[in-house]
Amino acid sequence: MRKMEDARDFLIKVGMPKPQQTDLCCLSLIAMAGIKPKDHWNVATNDWTRIHDIITFLNRYYKTSYAENSRETFRKQAIHGFRTAALIEDNGKATNSPNYRYRITEETLSVLQSLKTEEEAKKIEDFLKSHDTLIDIYSSKKEMTMMPVKINGTDFRFSPGLHNELQKAIIEEFSPRFVPNAECLYVGDTINKNLVNDAKKLNALGFDITLHDKMPDVVLFSQDKNWIYFVEAVTSVGPMTPKRILELRELTKNVSAGKIFVTAFWNFAMYKKFADCLAWETEVWIANMPDHMIHLNGDKFIGPR
Repeated sequence: MRKMEDARDFLIKVGMPKPQQTDLCCLSLIAMAGIKPKDHWNVATNDWTRIHDIITFLNRYYKTSYAENSRETFRKQAIHGFRTAALIEDNGKATNSPNYRYRITEETLSVLQSLKTEEEAKKIEDFLKSHDTLIDIYSSKKEMTMMPVKINGTDFRFSPGLHNELQKAIIEEFSPRFVPNAECLYVGDTINKNLVNDAKKLNALGFDITLHDKMPDVVLFSQDKNWIYFVEAVTSVGPMTPKRILELRELTKNVSAGKIFVTAFWNFAMYKKFADCLAWETEVWIANMPDHMIHLNGDKFIGPR
């Protein structure tokens, strides 16, 4: 397939490593440039596009048979490497947003439009001279969309997105109100799943952390009370259901500290959406009403006020 070999030749010449020279990577680049089999490279474009659009384009024009559930494969094997190398950029939206898009950078587009012409060698030479600078520029653009958050007295940055905004609220609003002086032992990011992971302290408490996909979104520990708080940040899925409580109890069967299970929502409307599946003996915190909690604890809190 001539166009795929052209793309591979480009990726080799601009210094992309072997894992980013695969057929899938070449086809991804072709689709993002909007190049059909009979097109010349000078008609390449850099319109904003989704991975869904890449798959649709390839299946239509290159007779591939990629399924929708292969989107994560495209993201991990092609898109991440291209973005790191400043061949493409994203639009700064949350990765789980329906408005999240990628496009070829203007600098990369200029080189692609020169492929198979007399200008190609000079364009690639100029691109390589500024490549490190371009990586810095596009990394800085990405950094500007990150959300600052202070965890255990140290500055971190969450990648953009509603889920991470809610996690930020848990750490900065929920914890000071209801778990003062607590230490955050674990919190993930939608990109970096182990943004904070105090494995040593978790192991000392008896935590089994061999399966990270079972970890709650945020784990807080109160040394004063010897209580550990498991908090799930719910923007679409994942509340503290009876099944989830069983999973966490299995994960923490050797933990002697008191265990408190909390589901955090942005607003009351989202809480109502999940209210009928929340487990008893758990807590609910709603970010836009940060001074109050809902206790699903039977008669534990009954009494005059």
